[in-house]
Amino acid sequence: MQRTFWDNLKRDLEAPIEARGFGSGWFAGFFGIVLAFVGAGMVAALRWPDWFSMPELDVIRAWGGFRPLVHATLLASYGLALLSLLLRPRKALGATALVMALGATILGGAAVQPQETRDWGVFFGIDFFVVNMVATGLMFAPLERLFPRNGGQRLFRQEWREDLFYFLLSSMLVQLITFLALAPSGYVNTHWGWLNGTRTAISGLPWLVQFALAMLLTDLAQYWFHRLFHRVPFLWGFHAVHHSAKAMDWLAGARMHFIEIVLLRGVTSLPLLTLGFLPSVMQAYVGLVYVYASLVHANLRGDFNGLGKWLVVPRFHHWHHAIEAEGVDKNFAIHFPILDRIFGTYYFPEGKWPQGFGVPEQVPSGYLAQMKYPFVRKQA
Repeated sequence: MQRTFWDNLKRDLEAPIEARGFGSGWFAGFFGIVLAFVGAGMVAALRWPDWFSMPELDVIRAWGGFRPLVHATLLASYGLALLSLLLRPRKALGATALVMALGATILGGAAVQPQETRDWGVFFGIDFFVVNMVATGLMFAPLERLFPRNGGQRLFRQEWREDLFYFLLSSMLVQLITFLALAPSGYVNTHWGWLNGTRTAISGLPWLVQFALAMLLTDLAQYWFHRLFHRVPFLWGFHAVHHSAKAMDWLAGARMHFIEIVLLRGVTSLPLLTLGFLPSVMQAYVGLVYVYASLVHANLRGDFNGLGKWLVVPRFHHWHHAIEAEGVDKNFAIHFPILDRIFGTYYFPEGKWPQGFGVPEQVPSGYLAQMKYPFVRKQA
């Protein structure tokens, strides 16, 4: 059977470790693709800022060094693409990086100027996806190679394309998700004036105290939200999509049904947005959550038997995803395991890791099938 270009690209990305040695051109091609994608995303955000950029990131795009950085990124992707094409017998990686870099250059490269677009009032956060992917990917992908719990698990493991698509879609739809998620807090702020005294008291607390209190209150809200999605059969259909990942790494946390994302952010943002926390506290907490969500799913070794009793560590959350019966419906907390201790759902056996992940039921593969799954699954 004749292979398509995409089949060849997938085969090269998922090549065994022994085929990725220094001088094989694999790393040059892979990082060429990464840099070309980053460059292309930034060029699109510069060319169509009304559609493909977040207003909150205007300060980054306005920075004097931003365009030189985009230019350097595209040049580096060109160089790595050509190096891969020279070194590697299979050309899919290098060719992909080269085509992506050329496409970004044709769009205008670092010198691109904004193009007028109709003011729909809607944007897709390509720049947010790029920043998010670079920040978390460049942080955790190397760490997982240096300190892996499962040393045989590759970066391009089973189902990596689905999880990357989840990551992309949740980032690009950040405006829609935020709009829907803010509805509960907007109602509370409009109609619950009796909270004004509490808001004044909290806003007057020291910054670090506010931050710790924000972590505790959002974790408490998320604990019960999380537990509810495990106990109510219909809601479990949404959460089963997240648990269907059969391998744990920093990207696995991105697999989450759209409806669950909206509901989760709506519930957990209530304390932050309605109780008077300073905007800087909320911004710092949101940044922490993005990193923390990747950390607790990451393929990182370290038992952390002592620390794990007070702060959620990867092994603690891995037991929440375990296929073993003793881990089912345990460890709902996101930050503080003491909540599981108080409410009787704590499971953290010293030095022991789960042997497998996933769910007993057959969750289908593919984004669209998984989006439909909660509405068509047969409830046990």
